[in-house]
Amino acid sequence: MASPANSGYVPFFIVAAVALTLLISSAAAHRYNVLRYGARPDGITDSTRPFLMAWAAACSSANAATVYVPNGTYLLMAAVFEGPCWSKITVRLDGTLVAPSDYRALGSYEHWILFMSVNKLRFHGGTVDGQAARFWDCRMSGRDCPSGARSVTFYWVNDVRVIGLTSIDSQMAHIVINGCNDVLMRNVTAIAPKWSLNTDGIHIQGSTRVTISGATLETGDDCISIGPGTRDTFMTNINCGPGHGIRYVSAYHCWNMIEDGVKNVTLTNSVFSGSENGVRIKTWARSTTSFVKMVIFENLIMENVMNPIIIDQNYCPYYEGCPNQNSGVRISGVTYRNVTGESATRDAVVFDCSKSYPCRGIRLQGINLTYQSMVASSFCNNVVDGTTSGVVTPKCCFCF
Repeated sequence: MASPANSGYVPFFIVAAVALTLLISSAAAHRYNVLRYGARPDGITDSTRPFLMAWAAACSSANAATVYVPNGTYLLMAAVFEGPCWSKITVRLDGTLVAPSDYRALGSYEHWILFMSVNKLRFHGGTVDGQAARFWDCRMSGRDCPSGARSVTFYWVNDVRVIGLTSIDSQMAHIVINGCNDVLMRNVTAIAPKWSLNTDGIHIQGSTRVTISGATLETGDDCISIGPGTRDTFMTNINCGPGHGIRYVSAYHCWNMIEDGVKNVTLTNSVFSGSENGVRIKTWARSTTSFVKMVIFENLIMENVMNPIIIDQNYCPYYEGCPNQNSGVRISGVTYRNVTGESATRDAVVFDCSKSYPCRGIRLQGINLTYQSMVASSFCNNVVDGTTSGVVTPKCCFCF
């Protein structure tokens, strides 16, 4: 009988070791480390070109590829990471990306970090720092300032996952989802001082099937803003405040009379702390074809919130462009379920709807909002076909 050594027998542990080596080698072949392209993790050297080179190499790979950013701080100017790409791309950010300290170097661009026309994109971890303090100072001073840049934007990106991203001190909105489909955002954070201008945490517009699961949003503007053309969006476990709350806005530009609406959006299991608003639907007082319908707000806690529940269809800042007009946005099928806590103002519930197109199908179920430990009040204007069930405090203002 031949011995294993003489019969061509190879021990299993050797086969396994070779297979593992090949697997690691294959994975490494499709992992593009920005350091290899010249990026410097010192926070001073401009690393924009190395990042774009690593992206180009990953994007042209026939196999799933990873752009890897190790620990360290990397200076990044305005950059566009564009597709289409051959396969799925993962951006693994273990370090921190910083914008230039001179806000003018970035402020004239609409976007700082832009992902565009990509399918199957994964963005994991890390921090992006817009270093916008001087930019905000400029805007508040009344001087001639650039328009400002959004920190991380996804344009026309399908099947995208954003996990564990932290954005701080963005010049404008922190994270923007525009024209995208099948988006999952999990455990994201956006932080800016409460006095900073237009620093929305997450803005969604023209997108379908967006899920936000777990977010801490402390900003100077809306925690999350929902713009025209948004469909099938689900948000849960959101911690909002300070900021302006969760805003559903239709007729975003007062001069645009033909505009898409917002449909089938749910917010649940979330907490608002010291925010200007809780859940707000805001529309310009102008003619439009837009609508807001099939919206659910449920299991929400309000902690010292100025306007826990509000619909404002008479929005007209500085009374320019829309005086004496009525909002054409049709609002219908909005449910408020199990909303509790304390209002910072006496009117805890406000429905100021359009005279031309009254709000329809407003449902209040299990509402318990107080003002300074006392009974709060509510205000209604132009609401029809509303219903209530269970305990509703403050007293329903559209019930007769």
